[in-house]
Amino acid sequence: MARTKLRSRREVLDRIRALSGPLQVALGMLPDRAGDPDVIETVWQGEGLGVLLWSLGLVELEPFDRPFDPEWLLATPTAHGTMRARAEIEHARETARLWHWRVRTDELRGRDSVDLPANWDSFEQLVAVAAMRGYERGLLPSPLLGDFPAFGTGYRGLRPAQRGEIASIAYERHRAFNWLCGLGRAWAETPTAT
Repeated sequence: MARTKLRSRREVLDRIRALSGPLQVALGMLPDRAGDPDVIETVWQGEGLGVLLWSLGLVELEPFDRPFDPEWLLATPTAHGTMRARAEIEHARETARLWHWRVRTDELRGRDSVDLPANWDSFEQLVAVAAMRGYERGLLPSPLLGDFPAFGTGYRGLRPAQRGEIASIAYERHRAFNWLCGLGRAWAETPTAT
């Protein structure tokens, strides 16, 4: 992965403030407006907030099958946070990209809108190799059933609601890491190519 120019601590703190206000408002709308897409999207952006707090050394990253606790994130003081090392941030970014790739591969395969790359016998084989290589590089936990491990099983064995949860977590964290690494001019324009 190409070396990137990390955003400054000040930019990260500004983005934390920009995410925290709407998140607090959205949480106050629950459970009454739990079906409102804007509220849901804002609450999921708490995953990006968690990544930014992690980048300052203030919280630990949750596994990709467990969202951050947004109330806890909002209560985390930021005054003494210092940026983690570039290598650590890039490593975590690659983990998020890999999880997002797994989600998108599953979605594309479900729509029959992607062809299997040359030299692969099946998507299961492709995913199994990606899971093992991710594990060998320290990006993923040990594969389960030849797949990315989540909720105590391999990803392909998940229920639709579990897949949706991981999709939201992976997208928001991937976007936050890419923004943190200087991709995109603005948060909303941050690319998440896998």
